[in-house]
Amino acid sequence: MAGHSKWASIKHKKAATDAKRGKLFTKLARAITVAAREGGGDPAGNHTLAAAVEKAKGYSMPKDNIQRAIDRGTGDGDGGKIERVLYEGYGPAGTAVLVEALTDNRNRTGAEIRNAFDRNGGSLGEPGSVAWQFEKKGVVLVDGSRYGEDDLIVAIDAGADDVVLEADELKVTCGPASLRAVRFALEEAGVNVESAEPAMEPQNVVEVTDAAEARAVVRLIDLLDDHDDVDEVHANFDISDELLAAAEAAACASFGSSTQAPGEKLGGRHSCELFALGRCSTQSE
Repeated sequence: MAGHSKWASIKHKKAATDAKRGKLFTKLARAITVAAREGGGDPAGNHTLAAAVEKAKGYSMPKDNIQRAIDRGTGDGDGGKIERVLYEGYGPAGTAVLVEALTDNRNRTGAEIRNAFDRNGGSLGEPGSVAWQFEKKGVVLVDGSRYGEDDLIVAIDAGADDVVLEADELKVTCGPASLRAVRFALEEAGVNVESAEPAMEPQNVVEVTDAAEARAVVRLIDLLDDHDDVDEVHANFDISDELLAAAEAAACASFGSSTQAPGEKLGGRHSCELFALGRCSTQSE
C-alpha cells in the first residue's frame, strides 16, 4: 500500500514533550557535534550540519549551546569518539523500522536496541534488510488547524513534492536539497513552520488495523526513540486516528505492567504512547 506514515507527526509532538524535559537538547547537541566533525563547522558548506542546526533552532535550543556543540565537533572542545550507526529491523505487524544512533559504544547500543526489538514483538535485521524501503526526503510540518492546503501552494512552487493532512498536521515533503527553500518560502508567506528536517520517508506503508498490534507498534517505536543514543527513528506504519487513540488509551491504562524490566534504560521514566504525544494524565513525572 502506497501512502504516508504518521510517525513524522507523532515524532514531532513527542520531541516537543522531550524539549520541555530538557532531554532533546542533549540529542540535538550530539547530532550537531558529529555533523561538524564529519563535514566541518560551516553550515553553508555542510548540509548535514545546517539541517541539524535548523532543527535545534526550531526547538529553541540556545545559540551558545549550538556553538559549543559545533566547537566540540571541530576540535575546539571535547567531542568524544561518537560514531553514526544505522540499525534496521521489523516491528509488530511487519512494520519496517530504521534506527539512526550516535554512540560512543557500538556494542552496548547494539545490544540495547536488539533487546528493545526482541522484547516488543520485533526483530533486528541485517544491514540492508529494511533501508531499501525508505527514501530520504525533507519533511516540513505545519499546524493543520491554522492553515489549509491552499495556504501552502508556495511550498509547491519552491520545490515541494506533496502536501497531505495527517490528523491535525499538514505535512509537506520535498527533496532534501529543497528543504531550506521550501521552509523559507512558507515563512515568507507568513506560514508558521513547526518543524523542518530531513527524514527517511517510506515508499510504502503497512496499514495496522488490529488494536493490540497498533499498541505494540507505537510502544516499540517510542522505546527506541526514547533511547539516549538514538538520534532518529523512521517507520512505515499507518494507523487510523481512531485506532491510534484507542491504542494510546489502552497502553496508558496498562502502564506499569509492561515487559520493560525495572531500571531498564530503554523507554526512560514513562513510555506510554499518550505521554509521547503530550496527552497522558500522568505527564507530571
